Amino acid sequence: MNCEMDKSAHVFTDKRQSLLGYRSFIVKAFWIVAGATLLIFLMFFSQGFIKLSESGRRLVAIFIYSACIALPSIVLVANITIRYRSRFSRTIVLIQALCLVCTASVGCLVADLVLRIAGIVPRGEYWIEYRASLPFSIVITLAIGLSFATYETLRSRLQEAELELRTKQVEQERAYKLLAEARLSSLESRIHPHFLFNTLNSIAALIPTNPQRADDMVAKLASLLRFSLNAQHGGLVPLAQELKVVRDYLEIESTRFGPRLRYEIVAPGALDSVMVPPLALQTLVENSVKHVVAQRTGGASIQVAGSIEAGRVVLEVIDDGPGFSIEAIAPEHGLGNLAARLELLFGNASQLSVAREDEKTIVRISFPAEL
Repeated sequence: MNCEMDKSAHVFTDKRQSLLGYRSFIVKAFWIVAGATLLIFLMFFSQGFIKLSESGRRLVAIFIYSACIALPSIVLVANITIRYRSRFSRTIVLIQALCLVCTASVGCLVADLVLRIAGIVPRGEYWIEYRASLPFSIVITLAIGLSFATYETLRSRLQEAELELRTKQVEQERAYKLLAEARLSSLESRIHPHFLFNTLNSIAALIPTNPQRADDMVAKLASLLRFSLNAQHGGLVPLAQELKVVRDYLEIESTRFGPRLRYEIVAPGALDSVMVPPLALQTLVENSVKHVVAQRTGGASIQVAGSIEAGRVVLEVIDDGPGFSIEAIAPEHGLGNLAARLELLFGNASQLSVAREDEKTIVRISFPAEL
């Protein structure tokens, strides 16, 4: 029942859209025909081709000419422009002109036939009228038709540009939202009671025995919170800055986990200026700490690596955990948010993958290098 109602609703919507399209075409065609009729009448009248006594008859004749030529010209030129504008961008004006010459010639034949039937053109003067009116019709049709086609082309391009701009704005706003969510998630994990309690408890334990390291931990915690708040909106940060955040985070967690957390960061100094999404590597490292180190009594080893391969930045976080499936990641998960951000920033050129090699789990992100 609901399916039938949905189909009926779709049919009704399609019919309504078609009706609105036809109505818009009729209104546009009416104004074009009426405007062309008035323009041609005034032009001929000002040049003395039409006498005041015969203005009514001439006005009707011009209206019939305009209708017979303008209506097929609008339909034909519009369709040809839509279909072939991108394929024949350099010769589209010539194609439009040829179409207008054809519609003017055929339209003249039809208009003269209508005028002959209506008695406005005397019997036996059909071809005389046609030969006399054809040159004027072609010139006027080309002038008005090409002007209209140019206007419609420019208007169409403007609409396409506006649509593209709106699409980019929507994507940019989505990127901002995803980054804000990543920052919020990162900040929430920093101010989570367990994390703060464990960190502050570790700092308190260090104060009597190693006050210098306790001071360092406070500074690292402050740096971590500051970066979570101040990550650039939707932009990129140098890899050196991202690695500092990762080191601060691992140092804080190593104070908590002790020898259970073993880590290594391998990234050449030449990559320090490479631009990366903020909190990208940190998200991968935090995932390993939460789901591998914290869940195993023996802890785990984490290796953070960075490189450039064939013009692409490759960032890896390797641990000796059991691994997971990339398909199992929920959109609201930190890795799901990271995947969405990579797609918005780099499109199909970015990649987030999970692999198992030598009993280790490798989470890898790659994207085009921006130095």
